[in-house]
Amino acid sequence: MKRLLKRREAAELAGEVAAAAALPAPSAEPDPTAAAFFDVDNTMVRGASIYHFARGLAARGLFTTGDLVKFAVGQTMFRVRGNENPDHVAKAKEMALAFVAGLKVDEVVLLGEEIYDEVMADRIWSGTRALAQAHLDAGQRVWLVTATPVELAHVIARRLGLTGALGTVSETRDGAYTGHLVGDLLHGPAKAEAVRALARREGLDLTRCSAYSDSANDLPMLSLVGHPYAINPDTELREHARQRGWQVRDFRTTRKATMIGLPIAATAGAVAGGVAAGVALRRLYRLRRLYKKG
Repeated sequence: MKRLLKRREAAELAGEVAAAAALPAPSAEPDPTAAAFFDVDNTMVRGASIYHFARGLAARGLFTTGDLVKFAVGQTMFRVRGNENPDHVAKAKEMALAFVAGLKVDEVVLLGEEIYDEVMADRIWSGTRALAQAHLDAGQRVWLVTATPVELAHVIARRLGLTGALGTVSETRDGAYTGHLVGDLLHGPAKAEAVRALARREGLDLTRCSAYSDSANDLPMLSLVGHPYAINPDTELREHARQRGWQVRDFRTTRKATMIGLPIAATAGAVAGGVAAGVALRRLYRLRRLYKKG
């Protein structure tokens, strides 16, 4: 019970901190009480955004190929499987801390902008991007909500022209990361806490808000809003959405996807992206097997 309470308190703190660190972009607000919240990995971006960033840093010689393999294995087990085991969550947290420790914040932001343009821009799901744009066109604010470091989340949001981002907040001292988090990873229940805290700050009516995710890990966030959507859903989320009549959109394949009330068709770019994501996933599984043998 004490451990559960401690995890809940950590999630609440992570949510409050993420909301406080969110930087909204100015926009017209004809519908100021409604907003949309988008998960990033496999919802807005094909694959794991932090892994794409790690690849960019490895290409710049900031760490070794071996480090990248280990990072890929950890991200695959944590993100693709969606494992909520506390030990795996703790391991992901440890890796995230090691990833940024000692780096200057302004350098990470600059690198994030470069790496987004080089690696990530072509991995945005065009269908999901269109959904976000529809909310913006309706005068609603659009926020990314992700376990990715908040600085990188802000870069993605700016590049996409969105309102802002909620992400994992790392402690800094003298402009550099200390290797400690403020609160916890913005994952699972912490995402819901962040959305709830932001809604209080921005005067949002959550019953009028929308949320989008691919993962059952985000059920707390999806269940918080009046209009939840499953995007490229994992098996558990797809079944949950089916049982509750939630709208589903899958941009990963050419097959007809389940969809109710979302008049946006998958584009050729989204189909090509699905193939690329499948290839990348198979590569990650091969890396995992090699890593185990090593």
